[in-house]
Amino acid sequence: MSNMEKHLFNMKFAAKELSRNSKKCDKEEKTEKAKVKKAIQKGNMEVARIHAENAIRQKNQSINFLRMSARVDAVAARVQTAVTMNKVTKSMAGVVKSMDATLKSMNLEKISALMDKFEQQFETLDVQTAQMEDTMSSTTTLTTPQNQVDTLMQEMADEAGLDLNMELPQGQTGSVGSSVASAEQDELSQRLARLRDQV
Repeated sequence: MSNMEKHLFNMKFAAKELSRNSKKCDKEEKTEKAKVKKAIQKGNMEVARIHAENAIRQKNQSINFLRMSARVDAVAARVQTAVTMNKVTKSMAGVVKSMDATLKSMNLEKISALMDKFEQQFETLDVQTAQMEDTMSSTTTLTTPQNQVDTLMQEMADEAGLDLNMELPQGQTGSVGSSVASAEQDELSQRLARLRDQV
């Protein structure tokens, strides 16, 4: 097994790990949602909001892990092509050296920077492979959009059969905007679920 093949194996393994992390975040999201519902039932809105923020953060993190998993997978496929065509350059071999530790770190920003380096290698190599969609751009957002938090709290209150009556800021009517947003969110969730099934 050549050095490059060993690295390839590690990349594919990392893609699986990232996908696993995504599923872990999904589980955490469900746990936090249940806590939101419980807190709302007890009338404890502050605690409910904290758990809602955690749930949204986990959801975004899950999507980020899934995106990165797909990206690493795509780069691995291109490395495979380069290996097959004997087009592994010295500089590519150089990029690979630092790879294993980075992949093990499961740090999305570091992995993203590493994938950028790989992708630059392919541009100079011109290995003909379909470009990754723009959606794969590394989004690592830690801020939690408040409207998503409010929507989630409302959903959990509805499920618990309670009236939340949250004070919305002046001039912000949540219903129309949030139903469009949640429809988009649903579509995204379905697309991601399909992606997951293929992994």
